[in-house]
Amino acid sequence: MEGLLKVSRVIDTINGQIGRKIAWLILLAVIVATVNAIVRKLFNVSSNAWLELQWMLFGAVFLLCASWTLQVKEHIRIDIVNSQLPKSVQRWIDLIGHTLFLMPFCVLMIYHSWPFFTRSYVIGEQSLSAGGLPQWPAKGLLFIGFVMLAFQGVSEIIKQIAIMRGDLEDDETLRGHAAAAEAEAQRLLDQAKAQGLTS
Repeated sequence: MEGLLKVSRVIDTINGQIGRKIAWLILLAVIVATVNAIVRKLFNVSSNAWLELQWMLFGAVFLLCASWTLQVKEHIRIDIVNSQLPKSVQRWIDLIGHTLFLMPFCVLMIYHSWPFFTRSYVIGEQSLSAGGLPQWPAKGLLFIGFVMLAFQGVSEIIKQIAIMRGDLEDDETLRGHAAAAEAEAQRLLDQAKAQGLTS
């Protein structure tokens, strides 16, 4: 199991470093959108290339940060029922979800996105909008993003099995901002009860 955990740590490190760097593209997308809007309003000049660049930057962040988001447990979860279940049941739900849903979906997307990208690259596919950008880089991001997500899925499965076997401590701090906000709300509620402010 130690060998697999080393693999998991390598995957986590690579995806984490990529995610933290790629996330800065959001700032670039905001700058591009702002400049584009100002130029359009002041000089009545618009560019499809700048507009499409915004979309591509956002797509890059969404696709290339997905694996990092999964790693730090910031992905959207429906926890209304799950959070009320015992920890052991939650772990089984995560393991089954990653194995039977996430991984097959990633494999399916990788399988279909590769020819989707290569066809676009071979023909030098351009935007249908006048002055638009080439389309193959955006389609390539789709393939890369799902490859990264699949590797992160493998890492999460390894960690989940290790936790269930007792080979790895469950790091409760890596539960995402939503969990941290819930914990803070509970702390404030407990404090208010202790001070007799609530019934």
